[in-house]
Amino acid sequence: MATTPESLPENRVIDFRAPPPSPVAPGHRSSLTNDEVLTEFLENSLKVPDLILPDRVFPRQKASQNPLKLDLQSLESIENGEGLKIVEMIARVGCLEVINHGISKDFIKSVLAAGADIFGISPEKKKIAARSPERLFGFEEIHGEEEDETNEEFLWHRDEAFKAEMEGIWPIGYSNFSEKMEKLLPKIEEVASRILLFLQNISPRKFSDITTMENQEITESICYIYKHCKKMDGVECADSLKYDVIRMLIKGSEFPHALCLHLCSGSTDFHVYSKKGWASFRPEEGTIVITVGDQLQAWSNGQYRHVIGRPMFKGEDEDCISMAFLYAPPKVTNSIKDDKTISFSQQIVIAIIFTLLYQLLLRIYYMIL
Repeated sequence: MATTPESLPENRVIDFRAPPPSPVAPGHRSSLTNDEVLTEFLENSLKVPDLILPDRVFPRQKASQNPLKLDLQSLESIENGEGLKIVEMIARVGCLEVINHGISKDFIKSVLAAGADIFGISPEKKKIAARSPERLFGFEEIHGEEEDETNEEFLWHRDEAFKAEMEGIWPIGYSNFSEKMEKLLPKIEEVASRILLFLQNISPRKFSDITTMENQEITESICYIYKHCKKMDGVECADSLKYDVIRMLIKGSEFPHALCLHLCSGSTDFHVYSKKGWASFRPEEGTIVITVGDQLQAWSNGQYRHVIGRPMFKGEDEDCISMAFLYAPPKVTNSIKDDKTISFSQQIVIAIIFTLLYQLLLRIYYMIL
């Protein structure tokens, strides 16, 4: 009689035994020899290949080429043929110099001098007004090994809350500085708007109709004020340059903008950086250097390329100041480039006029017959 699971005793335990180990050959090597073979195998199979990094990480310098000098007072007189050449030059270099812009050299120098004074406040007060995720404007963190050999920057914006905070830190000085900046800003914005409208009108491609207020907290112009340290030799200038370029490439689109207008004090080289490399030139004294921003690149469908510009001062006996105004207009439209359209009501009126004219001519024809 077969035994079913139900008929097994309740207390019986089924014994499962593991199979015996496989026999080992009597002539096997010692454990020491096996360890050496295993170590040699791991060393050969897990060997990390030697990595050779490229010699040049920094973007390659292009041949020096002077950008276009554009006379602001003669924009309206530029013809189409000349305008296409201007578009090609700006698209290739990514910047231009504006002459006869209407802002006096003395006024620009006075504003730059006032900007230099803002870096004279104590480090404790700079720390209070330092930029942070909660504060968009103020002093940027100092970089470099030694404090007296580093550059500094201050981000200015026409914001009443920020102005009140800075006046509490630097009462009289900041009021004078802010007053000069508010006088300069409308002049800068007028130059930027005229250049942007000119580029829009002469471009063979139509600009996209983009409202910059979307996904953008700041819609008014802001200004970066830079203090360049004095007496930098070639090595120090190159090290500072590489640091600034990497930093600018990372933070280049921190504030979207169409154009960036640069004001410099003294004689300086101006460097223009793009993803393909960088070039340098020496701008004419008193001109405004304008570089293409990321918004203009988007509006022009890639015809104008976004570049980053920075003046470089070498061997100066004192600290130098430069300013970079980021211009972001509320909206760019195709109102000038678009063809004129006729509304539906106007079309009805024109059709009625043509119908009556046809009837009149037809009656005159029959009367003659």
